[in-house]
Amino acid sequence: MILIFMSVLISGTSSCSNEDDNINTENITSMANGKIKITINSQTFTASLLDNNPAKAFKEMLPMTIKMTDLNGNEKYCELPNSLPTNSSNPGTIKNGDLMLYGSKTLVLFYKTFSTSYSYTKLGSVDDVTGLAPTLGSGNITVTFELE
Repeated sequence: MILIFMSVLISGTSSCSNEDDNINTENITSMANGKIKITINSQTFTASLLDNNPAKAFKEMLPMTIKMTDLNGNEKYCELPNSLPTNSSNPGTIKNGDLMLYGSKTLVLFYKTFSTSYSYTKLGSVDDVTGLAPTLGSGNITVTFELE
């Protein structure tokens, strides 16, 4: 009787999971062959996409050249032609070089680090942000995203 009780107890607890166990690690791991080039004027930056469905769907849209609008002196954004899958969460802090999705269609490239209360789906980040902010400048720009 005790053995039956113990086996039921063990099998019951192994199928349950704590919310902390449900952390989606695909949002923090870079995708194999997930390198892209971001060209702004004559400057080229490389970025690493994460291994998640939104980043994979974004990668399938490349190459693309888009006009990005400046917002708040810390980001450039553009409405994409198609919705992408989302997995949004509040990152707490946006980092210079973060490439994110706001909602399902707004691509955002951040060029300053700051705290946020908004939720985003992280697609990836610029590998080396040296010169990113001055290259993006203030105002609207044209940016090309393509596979490396």
